[in-house]
Amino acid sequence: MCFINTISFLSQSLHFSRMENEEVNEEHKPIIQWNKQKGGFRASMFIFVLSALDNMGFVANMVSIVLYFYMVMHFDLASSANTLTNFMGSTFLLSLVGGFISDTYLNRLTTCLIFGSLEVLALVLLTIQAALPKLHPDACGKSSCVKGGIEVMFYASLYMLALGNGGVKGSMTAFGADQFDEKDPNDAKALPTFFNWLVLSSTLGSVIGVTGVVWVSTQIDWHWGFFIITLASTLGYVSLVLGKPYYRIKSPGESPILRITQVIVVAFKNRNLTLPESNEELYEISAEDATVEKVAHTNQMRFLDKATILQENFEPKPWKVCTVTQVEEVKILTRMLPILASTIIMNTCLAQLQTFSVQQGSIMNLKLGSFTVPAPSIPVIPLIFLCILIPIYEFFFVPLARKITHHPSGITQLQRVGVGLVLSSISMAIAGVIEVKRRDQSRKDSSHPISLFWLSFQYAIFGIADMFTLVGLLEFFYREAPSNMKSLSTSFTYLSLSLGYFLSTVFVDVINSVTKRMTPSKQGWLHGSDLNQSNLNLFFWFLAILSCLNFFNFLYWASWYKYKSEDNNARPSLKAIAETKTTLKSVDEKAKKDESIKDIMRGKAKESSQTSEANSEGPSSSDETDEGKEKEGNYR
Repeated sequence: MCFINTISFLSQSLHFSRMENEEVNEEHKPIIQWNKQKGGFRASMFIFVLSALDNMGFVANMVSIVLYFYMVMHFDLASSANTLTNFMGSTFLLSLVGGFISDTYLNRLTTCLIFGSLEVLALVLLTIQAALPKLHPDACGKSSCVKGGIEVMFYASLYMLALGNGGVKGSMTAFGADQFDEKDPNDAKALPTFFNWLVLSSTLGSVIGVTGVVWVSTQIDWHWGFFIITLASTLGYVSLVLGKPYYRIKSPGESPILRITQVIVVAFKNRNLTLPESNEELYEISAEDATVEKVAHTNQMRFLDKATILQENFEPKPWKVCTVTQVEEVKILTRMLPILASTIIMNTCLAQLQTFSVQQGSIMNLKLGSFTVPAPSIPVIPLIFLCILIPIYEFFFVPLARKITHHPSGITQLQRVGVGLVLSSISMAIAGVIEVKRRDQSRKDSSHPISLFWLSFQYAIFGIADMFTLVGLLEFFYREAPSNMKSLSTSFTYLSLSLGYFLSTVFVDVINSVTKRMTPSKQGWLHGSDLNQSNLNLFFWFLAILSCLNFFNFLYWASWYKYKSEDNNARPSLKAIAETKTTLKSVDEKAKKDESIKDIMRGKAKESSQTSEANSEGPSSSDETDEGKEKEGNYR
């Protein structure tokens, strides 16, 4: 029923699209003119609900669906792992599709609902297939036993789920951030808090997913777990619909890919032209044009500036000349790419906590008192740490940092990412030490393994790293992106995750291949299925060293990066905000004081006039006039 309501809402949205465009066509007016009665945290609450409910199912599938592939669909171990990796990588890659569509063709709310409908439909198909034994393949002893109609239904539902979930991820984050105006001092201060609470809401949902939902799936039946996920996602999208009266909805703009292509093509055509000595001679939109967010000129990548040369006898048309703002948008995206690349290694480290660390935990002491922790629920450890650390960061660290730096976020986004990169390296180093302790104890007495909670050290440190880096990247890519590329740019965070997962697979294969040739035993560090006979600790330390080197690479690009707001002052510091408020208060008090003086003057003038009229036997008219003028002068 909830799913039908969502579809009904979509049809009504399309039917009344013209009316909605007239009401909320934010593309054709500055952001500061948005309805101040809308947006803010009241609107964000509905997005937080969706984030929690939707992520509950996504993370539950991420940590347990590999068992469904192996036990129910009868894939072998390698094929099960590869199917999960392909699914996760596809989901994060497809976030770019959702980001592009919401920037170019549909507003972000409509994009979320359309892709959300695909996600719910895919979950319904997964639930049906899991519930009906006749839709399960028979065990065949091969790497994959699905075929025919069963195969079609399986892969169709799986990759429809990847498309739906990826599309939502690509548009939901930017849609939530749209509820805060970066040029408003209060909203600028609230935007970092929004990203913190968004990650916290998704983390809370993930905790429920990896505990409750995973337990239902593995201990009761898989179709009940999928049913809970389907119901939760549906309720999440219904919540998103209910918040529509409170949203600020920005209409899509010109295709970002088209604008980028125009700059590259025109710059190439003008490659032989000489740049003018003054930047004022470069072609730019008029200052009175309030429909476009202007970006100040920078001196980096000057060869792209040739696209802004307006030749004689040429009219300013697309593919003939580009504006400075358009060229700067391309420069911004180009400067972002090294930052994006610098975070891939960290996400490769994250993949180890979801693979090898889970395998470590499965052969450790899983007892928590009298309760046995399910192996797929091991990732709940970093999630619990995140739930604790995010409020501490928001309520204690940020206010303290604001007093020192006068920055709305406490520290800049790239500083936040840098802290996360350092901590991820430390986490991998500690993971190697813990693995040595676990392996030595297992070899010494396999019947008394060390406790699962020794893994808490590496999980806790990486949880802090993830809190810094994930939120920092989301805010960085949203704030710095051009106004017509917010969703696509925010999706770069998920692109980094996707590439990190794929790179993990490459590293495992390459490390095994190289070390197999170099070691005396002719066995790779990660050979076989017995961790006690492997050298997982060396792999962890390899990632720790690589992360250190990657951090210095990040430092170079971060120091080279030029924030968009450094030129156009789009983001005021807290000190500037305070000074502005003080100035406005002074002006307001002076205006009130002037108004009081005027009222006193009017009252005295009126009193003088009445006295003059009553004194009919007084001096001559000329004397009276002179006296009146003298009084008037005194009042002034």
